[in-house]
Amino acid sequence: MEKNGKNGVGKLVLRARCFDVVTEKKIVVLNERDAVNNDIYAGHRIILTLGERQMVAIADLSNRLVAAGEIGLFSEVAAEIGVRDGEEIEVKQTERPASIESIKKKMDGKTLSEGEIGTIIHELMENKLSEAELAAFLTSIYIRGVTDDEVVSLTNAIVASGDTLKLGKHPILDKHCIGGVAGNRTTMIMVPIIAAAGLYIPKTSSRSITSAAGTADTMEVLAPVNLGLNEIREIVLKTKGCMAWGGSVNLAAADDKLIRIRHPLSLDPKGLLLASILAKKKSVGADYCVIDIPIGRGAKITDPKEANTLAKDFIGIGRKLGIGIEVLVTDGSDPVGNGIGPALECRDVVEVLTGGGPADLKEKSCTLAGTLLELSGKVEIGRGYDVAMDLLKGGKAEKKFREIVEAQGGKADFKIDDLPIGGYWHKVVSTGTGRIKHVDSRLLARIARSAGAPSDKGAGVFLHCEAGDKIQKGDVMFEIIAESESKLDFAIKVAHSIEAIELEKVVLREFRE
Repeated sequence: MEKNGKNGVGKLVLRARCFDVVTEKKIVVLNERDAVNNDIYAGHRIILTLGERQMVAIADLSNRLVAAGEIGLFSEVAAEIGVRDGEEIEVKQTERPASIESIKKKMDGKTLSEGEIGTIIHELMENKLSEAELAAFLTSIYIRGVTDDEVVSLTNAIVASGDTLKLGKHPILDKHCIGGVAGNRTTMIMVPIIAAAGLYIPKTSSRSITSAAGTADTMEVLAPVNLGLNEIREIVLKTKGCMAWGGSVNLAAADDKLIRIRHPLSLDPKGLLLASILAKKKSVGADYCVIDIPIGRGAKITDPKEANTLAKDFIGIGRKLGIGIEVLVTDGSDPVGNGIGPALECRDVVEVLTGGGPADLKEKSCTLAGTLLELSGKVEIGRGYDVAMDLLKGGKAEKKFREIVEAQGGKADFKIDDLPIGGYWHKVVSTGTGRIKHVDSRLLARIARSAGAPSDKGAGVFLHCEAGDKIQKGDVMFEIIAESESKLDFAIKVAHSIEAIELEKVVLREFRE
């Protein structure tokens, strides 16, 4: 054991004790006596060195988990530094992160410079900031807010934290939806329309978090979506479009770390939302982007004023970043399409591309695609929707979609009957007569997830009605589909315990003289 008395920064050599436990945090465990003797306390940052490898971790203390002379390393830490049980590893204190003063400054409501924000994101990526320090930073943004210049700086810093896609082609188009609407698979129709029009659209999408399916889950029914950056580049240069899972590439890497801190408290400050979305667009080199903000009961945003303010922010910040942005505030009070779940939503997409399918999904997809075509200057203002619809009806979008599926490793000659729909079905019927007042996306997604979606690709819910429809007692409102009888039974119980489809209430009034 050594201690450097010159600057008070100590180091010691300890035997590694590896735990087969995943924590998703860069934490190591020191024996309390070793730690105190070297001025290390719980929450302190320490540098681990093994040969040429080095990393920063957060210290925790225990006399039970590790003996004197040992250091406990959880799976991700042990794997990153490449240590094995019993190997000696050097431990050294590290200096206080430069970001701490900047975080305090933001907590006091002051504006941070581009350099200060860049340092915070850099030290985040270097694992020099504890969860408590990061939570303080995010909470200060939530409470104090951020200026447009701070959002621009945060966006650029997040972009710089990861890789970027360089196609060497322009213009590059992109699209984003705020989310919260079941079955809203417009991306899988838009991308082939835009690519069929001769424009480049390298679309990275998310998997489901709380919904029954994300775009990546749905596309995966037909083709692999875990694509590397070089694969995405090759596919887009060949076909002009792709639909990949954003988690498989190191784009805007800091955003994933920030999301993990935000998630437990459901913190979603507007400034961070803007930076998170726009960083992903800038990291793929987007010149133009259309953003869909669904509003209404059951959607993430219910207030039109809030949606309009957010739309203006996107456009203004996008301009500062060099991205031309158009925002559509759309009706998010009802699911889009009939299917809710990966294969069922994929079926809706394929039906639209082949000339049929749900009318609302077709209309919305062509509206979004048309807006993007106009924004890019590909077609004149007012003709975008018609051009998009012509590419769809003429079969060019379907042909391009099959080309993209094949380029991503799927089969271009797939048939709609090839989609893996579950074999266990249950019809949920109306217990009353009247007009449907509301179809709740969130509750239907809950039922679909209970049936096994999105991990079971063929599970979910198939809708037979929408808001405004008249319905009779005994009419089928939706069907639950599962890949096993036990999951179907569970989903049926969930469906009967909630009111996913609400009928208008008839109010009777008694008048007297």
